Amino acid sequence: MKRLFDIVLASGLLVVFAIPMAGIALLVRLTSRGPAWHWSDRVGRHNVIFRMPKFRSMRTDTPQLPTHLLQDSRNWITPIGRFLRKSSLDELPQLISILRGDMSFVGPRPALYNQDDLVELRTKHGVHKLAPGLTGWAQINGRDELSIPVKVEFDAEYLERQSFGFDLSIMAATFLRVFRSEGVVQTGDSTAHVHKESKFDDGPSQRRAA
Repeated sequence: MKRLFDIVLASGLLVVFAIPMAGIALLVRLTSRGPAWHWSDRVGRHNVIFRMPKFRSMRTDTPQLPTHLLQDSRNWITPIGRFLRKSSLDELPQLISILRGDMSFVGPRPALYNQDDLVELRTKHGVHKLAPGLTGWAQINGRDELSIPVKVEFDAEYLERQSFGFDLSIMAATFLRVFRSEGVVQTGDSTAHVHKESKFDDGPSQRRAA
């Protein structure tokens, strides 16, 4: 049921967004040197590496690191990159990954191949069995603001609660958060690496109620 839903919805959205995506690709090429899409190695289901596309929002020589770990991160972003990231339009090419079966619409966000701490903690709690998602339970409960232990706590909660109805509620909440630009840490933001305790830390859980 979930896979069929992914195929039908991704196909329809690719048709709807074909012209806007072509326009975004042109803007990326006109405003910075390099390809319109950036492909990165990501960790998929059962920790298998796959190639995930995004519209390029950073310079082509940017190190393969999460944005909050980059030094002087604002120097790496392209002229329209901040807008693409804030609006989440940079994620649209991932509809291709959903059609290919590398991703789903809802699941844990795919980790970078070198985020060993995140991958290890997800594996410990069985989250690695899930297909990574375009959005997820952690995304609507903090997105970039979450520390790794708290993020995995939400991922594990999704593993336990997953259902078609739950997925639909997460997608609806995602639309609202993207529309309001909530929880997106931009380059240079002081909140980019906030530590929050969770039940996966040694200390007691302090997670905010969803």
